[in-house]
Amino acid sequence: MTNRQQWTLIASVVTTAAFGIALAVKLRPQLNLIEVGSAAPQFHALRLPIGRPVTIDDYRGKVVLLNIWATWCPPCKVEMPSMERLHKKLAADTNFRLVAVSVDEEDSTVVDKFVKDMGLTFEIVHDQSGAIRQIYQTTGVPESFVIDRDGVIVKKVIGAADWEAPENEQLIRRLLSGQ
Repeated sequence: MTNRQQWTLIASVVTTAAFGIALAVKLRPQLNLIEVGSAAPQFHALRLPIGRPVTIDDYRGKVVLLNIWATWCPPCKVEMPSMERLHKKLAADTNFRLVAVSVDEEDSTVVDKFVKDMGLTFEIVHDQSGAIRQIYQTTGVPESFVIDRDGVIVKKVIGAADWEAPENEQLIRRLLSGQ
């Protein structure tokens, strides 16, 4: 290998390495996946029916079941009754919040009607922009996150779940008891 070929090879390796580092730095924020063990990301939505702004900070120190859903989603409608039953079982504990974030693009009257028709009593918030879906990197609806008192995601569920199932209720009770 000639001297010129060696310098060309070295220059190519250095250029490739520099490009790779620059690409990694640029893509790093997109590579931080939201998963179990991640801090629950900040979001902004409106609490219904009054339209008061809420963020994840409103739930600091609480165990949260954060559910991302939409009125047009059949699996969302299927899981809502189990969420309501879980909420009623745990409503006496002021350290638990069940927060269902609607990502319906329509105005909140659509969501309010759905909530009334279903007889839901847990906290409903509306993110009309759907930004929470990108923030929490959801693949669809419903998608749920159990968040501990420190704001760390301890469980992620893609699709509908039976939230009254023993394993789900026990997890939340364990987090509430601090174990």
